[in-house]
Amino acid sequence: MTDTENKPAIEISRILESAKRLGVQINEAAAIQWLTSMAGLKNNDEITIDSRTGVFGHNISMLDFSEKELAYFRRIGKLVEFADIPGQVETALALSGSAAQSKIQSYPGDCDYFERVNIIAPTRKEACRILGSIMRDKALNTLQGPTYQLIEVKYGSFEEDMIIGEKSVKANTPIAWRPEQIRAEKIEGFRPDGTSITVTWQQAGLNPGWCKLDWVVADPLRKNLANASNMLDVTWEGPHGDIIPLDGYLDPYFQEVYLEAESVPIFSKLAQHVSANALDRYVEQLEHEVQKYLTRDKNYGKVAKRMYNIFRLTGRYEEAAFLRELFDEPATILYQVWSLIRTIDDTYSSGSIIAHAELTAATDRLIMDVIKALEGDQESQIVSHLLKLRDALSRPEAEDILTAEAEAARAEVINIVNNFFYARLVGMPTIKNYMDGFTRLQ
Repeated sequence: MTDTENKPAIEISRILESAKRLGVQINEAAAIQWLTSMAGLKNNDEITIDSRTGVFGHNISMLDFSEKELAYFRRIGKLVEFADIPGQVETALALSGSAAQSKIQSYPGDCDYFERVNIIAPTRKEACRILGSIMRDKALNTLQGPTYQLIEVKYGSFEEDMIIGEKSVKANTPIAWRPEQIRAEKIEGFRPDGTSITVTWQQAGLNPGWCKLDWVVADPLRKNLANASNMLDVTWEGPHGDIIPLDGYLDPYFQEVYLEAESVPIFSKLAQHVSANALDRYVEQLEHEVQKYLTRDKNYGKVAKRMYNIFRLTGRYEEAAFLRELFDEPATILYQVWSLIRTIDDTYSSGSIIAHAELTAATDRLIMDVIKALEGDQESQIVSHLLKLRDALSRPEAEDILTAEAEAARAEVINIVNNFFYARLVGMPTIKNYMDGFTRLQ
């Protein structure tokens, strides 16, 4: 047996040793299978298509995707996706984030989507106009329904510092449009010197920048809520066939699973324009986020998820295999709980018409998840906050109480999540050394 053939066995031995010491349960057969598959894919940058389901994506991404929840994700995809317009707009919708890693992330925080939107137009200005039109139409057509509520749309950037209501915003930061502002096609506020200022939808469209739509969706069958987002990567195809990203950068495809085989032609057309150094840039972006969540906005769950993507793409398969097992630990359901508490609060605060029973059922499910994952004082404190949140849901006048209890519960939960992930991350020497490299940069 060659060293290469024996490498998965050596790696799994070290992983099992670390896992046993840290109290992490390892599915040895699954870990060996993944390590062997990764070794076979090394230096392979091809796209894999599942002929039975029609989903496709980067070889490495497809190893982490499970079709078990495919019908659910496709159903939500019908809400968030943009429609093609023959000869003008071409689209390809994909899952991203933890939703695209459903084989290993049993408790994804959100339903994250990514959509490539290619606009065929004679000029960039016309492409931007078309984008503004289809984004506004999409927002207005999906403002709210019995099982969904639009929360906000990111579109354009502020050209100067502004004060909007009680909130201050900085120049060059993304504009978050609330539903009523989208209807009015404008945001009104004041400059720091007190003079009034208005930002229009049309002005924002001159430099659309980061484009993203966020909803809350309810699933009556599952009795749960979820955040659903669609981040757009918009390109302009000019008269001579040139493909130009409207935000200046064509996103790579290392963490996307496309939902329909019919999207292969548009994906293939755009993918050939992805930069040759896209992987290096992608890893660099992830490393910036790792540093952020290690040193400023501390969140070791997010650190673990980003390190997993870094490790699996840069050949550090032993560390990646260990992290895969962490995501399936029962305590990691609290990461989902942390996200869904905010979802319930957002839904209530936005004036949603999602039925009160849906919100209450979702809260009840969170309470049961906490009871299953915890015990003792930690359990009682979080459950107490969630019970108060549940009570506030039934009282329209109690919005401030609801938000306060939601934030208190989230603070308790994220503290437990951080402690869980931190103890296990630093318990594996190679991962600890990697993390220490970021803290030394401060």
